[in-house]
Amino acid sequence: MTHDRHSALIGGLRDLADFLDANPAVPVPSTEITITVYPTRADDEEMRAVVDTMAAGLGAEINPNDLPYGHYSTCRNFGPVQYGAVAIMREAREKYAAQTSYEDNIQVPPSQVA
Repeated sequence: MTHDRHSALIGGLRDLADFLDANPAVPVPSTEITITVYPTRADDEEMRAVVDTMAAGLGAEINPNDLPYGHYSTCRNFGPVQYGAVAIMREAREKYAAQTSYEDNIQVPPSQVA
């Protein structure tokens, strides 16, 4: 993230926090809020390096539960706000592309849509 984008994100989050603090009647989500950084698509090693750097900065581990799905991820929770990174490995992207490659060829008549 460039310095300008980094600063803009921090400013936006602070503005949101100040707004919510000043307007307690405004509803907030009842579920966790997740902010996810996706590394720029590159080879798997480069994307893992980005996530590793983020994990080190967050003081977090790589999530072993995501590895079987081809996702290399890390996160840290700040109360109900989760901040993390996910790199989707080449094999997982290719598998997904193959599974969805015929999606547009299947047409369901409106009368069969529930």
